[in-house]
Amino acid sequence: MNIRPKGHKSRFRWVTVRRLISFVLRWTFIVIGAVTASAVMFSHLYAVNESIYDPSLFAIGVGGLFSMICGVMLMVLSRNGRQRLEIKRAAARCEELADHVWELKESEERATSLLEAQGDLIIRRDSDGRITYANDAFCRLAGKPHEALLGTMTTLTVLEQGDATILPDGTRVHDQSIKTEDGARWLAWREVLVWAETGDHAEVQSVGRDVTDRTKAEQALGEARDQAEAASRAKSRFLAMVSHEIRTPLNGILGMADLLLDTPLTPEQATYARAAKTSGDALLSLIEEILDFSKIEAGKLDLEEQPFALVTLIEDVVELLGPRAQAKGLEIAADVDDRLPERVMGDATRLRQVLLNLAGNAIKFTEAGGIAVVVEAGAAPDEIVFEVRDTGIGIASDEQARIFLEFEQAEGGSTRKFGGTGLGLAISKQIVERMGGRIELESMPGNGATFRVTLTLARAGDGAAATAAPDLGGMAVLIVAPPSIGAVLVERRLIRWGAIAATVEANAAPARLSERRWDAVLVDHALGADLSSAFARSAADTIARRIVLITPSERHGLPGLEGAGFTGYLVKPVRAASLAARLLSNDAFESVAPAGDFKQPEAQIDIAPIDRSLAILIAEDNEINALLARSLLAKLGHRPVVVPSGDAALDAWRASLDSDTPFDLVLMDVQMPGVDGLEATRRIRTAETENNERRTPIIALTANAFAEDRNACLAAGMDGFLVKPLDRERLATVLARLPNGTLLAA
Repeated sequence: MNIRPKGHKSRFRWVTVRRLISFVLRWTFIVIGAVTASAVMFSHLYAVNESIYDPSLFAIGVGGLFSMICGVMLMVLSRNGRQRLEIKRAAARCEELADHVWELKESEERATSLLEAQGDLIIRRDSDGRITYANDAFCRLAGKPHEALLGTMTTLTVLEQGDATILPDGTRVHDQSIKTEDGARWLAWREVLVWAETGDHAEVQSVGRDVTDRTKAEQALGEARDQAEAASRAKSRFLAMVSHEIRTPLNGILGMADLLLDTPLTPEQATYARAAKTSGDALLSLIEEILDFSKIEAGKLDLEEQPFALVTLIEDVVELLGPRAQAKGLEIAADVDDRLPERVMGDATRLRQVLLNLAGNAIKFTEAGGIAVVVEAGAAPDEIVFEVRDTGIGIASDEQARIFLEFEQAEGGSTRKFGGTGLGLAISKQIVERMGGRIELESMPGNGATFRVTLTLARAGDGAAATAAPDLGGMAVLIVAPPSIGAVLVERRLIRWGAIAATVEANAAPARLSERRWDAVLVDHALGADLSSAFARSAADTIARRIVLITPSERHGLPGLEGAGFTGYLVKPVRAASLAARLLSNDAFESVAPAGDFKQPEAQIDIAPIDRSLAILIAEDNEINALLARSLLAKLGHRPVVVPSGDAALDAWRASLDSDTPFDLVLMDVQMPGVDGLEATRRIRTAETENNERRTPIIALTANAFAEDRNACLAAGMDGFLVKPLDRERLATVLARLPNGTLLAA
């Protein structure tokens, strides 16, 4: 780098001052000489006038000549002074230009060193491709000096060329794999047109940056992503296989336990059979949790946006869990704010799963008291708050965050009292967050817990109120029950409907009866059969509506309750519509449940009589599952035919057409040796199209619960699917829907 001395400007100023002093002295002597000569000349002229002396004339001439010479010298010196001044100015300008040139050289050297330090390759080529400039980095990579490259068309050896992209400013961007002594290197090139130094033509300037490390990292990430996706697919296939292999024998266990319970058994045998079914149900629940967790991990948890009835969903959940809570001596009840919309938009299946998880956990960790599911409007528009409250053991504050993690429970260790995988809350949290909501917990050890789920669910349709709340204004209702969550929520609901409601215990009930006229009394059978019946008889003359609250397992005692003086009954947990209908009804002793609103617990479902016997083809390779399906259909009054493979199913289907006795339905197992259920279905659909045959409904029997498996069934031409383990109620539901031609799934 050229560095100019720092003191050159100060020295230039000192030389200028010295020259100025010399100039002043010279002009001083010239002026003094001219003045002296003039004085001599004038003195001699004066002397000439006094006397006539010829030598004086000579002196006059000499003095005049000297004056003229001085004048000429003065003119010459003046011009020389101006020239010297111009020279000095030119020298100063040269000094300034030299300084600027040095500054430019320094900037150029700094820029060059910066570019070289970056390691980027820089090269320029003219329109013919000849190199006009190449930096040191390019020279090193090319293995040639600058002099050997300039004017040549030298190029680097390209091993692989990437796609080129033209940016909006005209810059061409592309990647190349270049052969070097150290192996292949990836360069990211940016090419742009620049004007040459002469300014008469444009050149292409290429700047290449070594991106080998980045490219290798991207390739490694891509390979890792591919491996992760392959592992995820392998895990999904493994889970599907495990699900199928576990569900297949489980189908036989649960189904045969159901069939066994339908036969005459001794009390001891019935206890063992119910225990086997309970264990099978627990195993099935575990499988469902693991599959749901795997779906969430794989990002395959798809949410639907469909309208559903909010009150019906909540009461279905509570009613489904009712027998489980009542078996532990617990109360379970629900209360939905009447101001909420009747129908909302969302995924009802996933919301039901969350509430079942939360309420099921509440039952598991509660030994006394009860569980309440309360639904109210939130603070924001369309916001709904779902609360599940229990009177259980509670959760310590330092454990509350951990229980939402996978495979975690508040109670851990080998001595823990409560079982489970610890997946239910983790799954619920992820589902709620996928739905755009949040889940919160309030709890203290020994004081129960409240799980709060907040979701935004838009109104569906016209957004009417949840139910046309009945007008019970002026009606007085007395609730006689032990302290319980169910009684509190019933009282709360009656007050919202305009009734005068009060809850009392049995010992205080006679006194309250005499305080005023009561239009109805609700008596909880949990008080005991004798006490409940005695109270009904004592109120027979004063209260018109005497309603007893019972559990499903107490239905066998209804005749005795009717004889005791009760005018009606309601099954706990009490539905809002059933309560309103019962209070407003004057009918004889009965349970009031509007059509489609009241559903008995699963264990108490009675299969409705069939309209006609159906000819049903069953394609199932597992002997136990085939026996189960045949037995269930026979008990339902249908005519099943069992075949062990897809080939046999095709032959049986064709034979039924030839004999003019076609099957009304085909239950097709998906996984079978030889021709599987999907291929058999495709062949049946093809034959129907070619021969213009009537479409035979085909229902898949599958142990795979993944959405892609169900979609594959529908894509093959099936009309629906039944997920194993197969039970009588779901099978009857599918058969009941068959005449409607709708999608069949259970």
